[in-house]
Amino acid sequence: MSEHILFLTGRLAEKQLHGILEKMQPEFTYTVHELGLKVAALMTADMIARRLTDTFGADRILVPGRCRGDLEALSKDLGLPVERGPEELKDLPMFFGQAAHKIDLNRYNVKIFAEIVDAPNISVEEALKRAHYYKHNGADVIDIGCLPSTDFPQMEDIIRALKQEGFTVSIDSLEANDLLRGGKAGADYMLSLHESTLWIADEVAATPILIPKKHEDLASLDRAIEAMQAKNRDFIVDPILDPLHFGFTQSIVRYHEVRKNHPGVEMMLGVGNITELTHADTMGMNALLLGICSELNINSILATQVSKHACRAVKEADLARRIMFAAKEHQMLPKHIDPGLMALHEPSPFPYSLEEIKELAAQIKDPSYRVQISSEGVHIFNRDGLHSATDPFDLFPKLHVENDGGHAFYLGVELARAEIAWQLGKRYSQDQALQWGCATDNEESTVDLHTFKPAGTTLKKH
Repeated sequence: MSEHILFLTGRLAEKQLHGILEKMQPEFTYTVHELGLKVAALMTADMIARRLTDTFGADRILVPGRCRGDLEALSKDLGLPVERGPEELKDLPMFFGQAAHKIDLNRYNVKIFAEIVDAPNISVEEALKRAHYYKHNGADVIDIGCLPSTDFPQMEDIIRALKQEGFTVSIDSLEANDLLRGGKAGADYMLSLHESTLWIADEVAATPILIPKKHEDLASLDRAIEAMQAKNRDFIVDPILDPLHFGFTQSIVRYHEVRKNHPGVEMMLGVGNITELTHADTMGMNALLLGICSELNINSILATQVSKHACRAVKEADLARRIMFAAKEHQMLPKHIDPGLMALHEPSPFPYSLEEIKELAAQIKDPSYRVQISSEGVHIFNRDGLHSATDPFDLFPKLHVENDGGHAFYLGVELARAEIAWQLGKRYSQDQALQWGCATDNEESTVDLHTFKPAGTTLKKH
């Protein structure tokens, strides 16, 4: 017997909800019930408890995504599950598709080494501060970077302080003395050894990361691998990722060749040579590089956040590794798993056409302004009419808010958001901040729907 779902909605959305469900032709049966209010977004759990007198034989109830209140308590009172649907009705088909394929993003198999590149120039306290920041954003190992010809008297103190606070630590240098000092101070890993410096691994317990003596010299890397295997020591191999136009493509070929020749060895990819040295948004770069890691079974990356444009590199890599793990595990493309790596664009930026917006505008009987976008531009409407433009300044003379500073300010903010969303191809929802994925720390996305916030200006009576 198929599931029966009760959809609760408002008067303005009722017709559209019926149309969407009819087009979906779902396997479940359903009832659409208008709860006696105009705007579905203003629905609350308390309102449902007061007004809903019949559950129409439903197995569960779906309420608007912005419905506020304690749905768990409401579920207990009604004796059946009450759940929030998507914020936009047009997302219902995707909502039910995702519900059928819930993806777990708690799992990953790539360690992130986050480098403090200027460690010799900072205090122990600052190193600890950065380490906690990197760990908060997903780092598994804190990499202590040494600088050429730069004294580093506080190295041991930094490593010991990090270890005392539970961090896994690596020391990063091509100088033998730095690596020896770091290993003796308790570093768990050391970057990097080649065949001429393998003797350092005999002096300390730290796990070495092996590199070719010269970037293109894979024979030297093969010899270093054989030497470490003969000693039965753990190690990680890094064939070195080169920047674009300085050997990038050939370095990808190197990684593939090393994996082919050594199918079981642990490998590292230094993603910073691309994210730091390419002036483009880093989210896409991290997605692609972690996808390469997933295909080649590379289980460690070295990430840096030096350039200002790479200021979220660790956070982005953390989400990318989870998405790629899930995609590989489920044998699916890395699509529709999580939107966090899409800062500038979205799969479906304009859920409503201009004709649908016109139809909605014709139903409005109050003076409050609604703002929506379509592929044609920005639209604002109330009972007095619909106005459209691609430049919000063209709308101001038609709004008649010259003598209402607060309302004018509010509409300016909303129309600016709408214009940005229209230009970039992003979702716009009135009274909601634009979503920038993991590029920002967006508090709006973590609002507790058990609590209530005041209605937006357009939802208040004037």
